[in-house]
Amino acid sequence: MEKRIKARYDDHILRQAMLSFDIEDGHIHLLDGFESFIYEFNRKGESFILRIGHSLRRSENLIRGEVDWINYLYQGGASVAKAILTVDGELVAPIPDSHGGHFLATAFEKANGTPPGNEEWSEVLYEQYGRLLGRMHALSKNYLPSKPALKRPEWDDPGMLDMDSWLPESESLVLDKYLSLKAHLDSLPRTGDSYGLIHQDAHAGNFFLDEAGTITLFDFDDCAYSWYINDIAIVLFYIVIGVEDQANFTRVFMTHFLHGYRQENDFDPGWLREIPSFLKLREIDLYGVIHRSFDVDNIDHPWVEMFMQDRKNRIENEVPFIDFDFSTLSLQE
Repeated sequence: MEKRIKARYDDHILRQAMLSFDIEDGHIHLLDGFESFIYEFNRKGESFILRIGHSLRRSENLIRGEVDWINYLYQGGASVAKAILTVDGELVAPIPDSHGGHFLATAFEKANGTPPGNEEWSEVLYEQYGRLLGRMHALSKNYLPSKPALKRPEWDDPGMLDMDSWLPESESLVLDKYLSLKAHLDSLPRTGDSYGLIHQDAHAGNFFLDEAGTITLFDFDDCAYSWYINDIAIVLFYIVIGVEDQANFTRVFMTHFLHGYRQENDFDPGWLREIPSFLKLREIDLYGVIHRSFDVDNIDHPWVEMFMQDRKNRIENEVPFIDFDFSTLSLQE
């Protein structure tokens, strides 16, 4: 979390957010949050999630655009954690921070279940994972924000991706690699079947799995307009990290994931050849975010430390994130 946002936060802000969502004392506790303050609370026997972000990071309209899309997906039958209303019937509660900005409180139904354990991953779950994203993308093709001002940003908007400010001068070669990659991505077609609003962070840390085997997706903070194949590549990016035989895992996972995906949404197999580019985009994006948010010489976060090992060299020398020929994937009917 940005230090300037953390410095403006205090108990008064939390108290105002609690009043907005009718949360009683003793019925709320802090969870782990990377970009926002995240809490779980109980109200009338039901569990919810309270998120308090700041206008320095996302404007009020961007937050309203996020929850507008979430509830559209929910109404369309996608298994997502829907946003709930404040006591005033709003989806976002702005709270002045006394410095000219606002904290922005939103609340969501808590997803049923728990994070999937290693023993729960299976070909059946891979397929369901694909069906969920396929359903979301199919719905996105017909989505229009309820108000024009609520339109979410494009994938390369500075508020979403700002490598120029995130990377220090010592990372000029990484920046060059990003600009070259961006030029390629900008040349790709943006049709209604290939490009729309996506989650952009649909990894397993952002969904719960219940006893019935149902996935419920949450944390849409990064949703933006991009290629649907980018959403798929991001899923693969995170699930393959730490796997020893990445090529074999990729073949098995993607075969079943895409089988599920195609049950909900049409898929042009020609987009498979672009997966390496979008994997590299997420790799460079994450590398930049880590430079923005951490002291890279003194990283004390195990996952971040693992990710950064040899990362600079791999990006500068254009080493594929996964050594795999995606054109060989079997698209089951």
